[in-house]
Amino acid sequence: MGVSKMKGKIELLNYESAIKFLLPRHYSGRIPSISQAFGWFLDDKLVAVCSFGKPASPPLCNGICGKEYSSSVYELNRLCRVDELEFPLSSFVAGCLRRLRNKNWIIVSYSDTDMNHHGYIYQATNFLYTGQTKPRTDKYTSGNKHPRHYNDEQQGTLRKIRSAKHRYIYFCSNDKKLIKNWTQALRYPILPYPKGENGYYQLGEYLEPKVIAV
Repeated sequence: MGVSKMKGKIELLNYESAIKFLLPRHYSGRIPSISQAFGWFLDDKLVAVCSFGKPASPPLCNGICGKEYSSSVYELNRLCRVDELEFPLSSFVAGCLRRLRNKNWIIVSYSDTDMNHHGYIYQATNFLYTGQTKPRTDKYTSGNKHPRHYNDEQQGTLRKIRSAKHRYIYFCSNDKKLIKNWTQALRYPILPYPKGENGYYQLGEYLEPKVIAV
């Protein structure tokens, strides 16, 4: 599996333009934290968006390569396209990564097993596969807000199930010594890529949370 030559052009997007494209299309139905976003344009039409942001969880950032490098950890948190796009997204993602190398980021991204995704785009762009996260539950309130956006009094007795996710990591830098240091500090084993038939979702259809009482 490789990356084909890309058609069209990649441009930086501001926050408002990225959210306007992502929110109606991505199955999560949530606004992510965005530090950098790129758009893929074909014949001056925006056909895909890839966004990167700082994860809200310090344990997640510390867990990749330790506290020493936690400030370098960013997440590829959204990747979405128009329904009619006929070209693979891997060339677009590869182009975004090239534009980010001067930032010296450790980029983590996830493929949702609940959506039957395996991360083939990340495999094509040479991310490292480091296994699956464990299933867990999060607080849930009406509106399915992120746990950090409400207090304990709003929580009630409901929790939502967070499915296991394939975890991919990409050392995004031109500094070979830094990449070597990151590789040595990596706290997860590098494993063979998972395979299987991918599931697909209809653009604009949000994934309904699985809610349980506690």
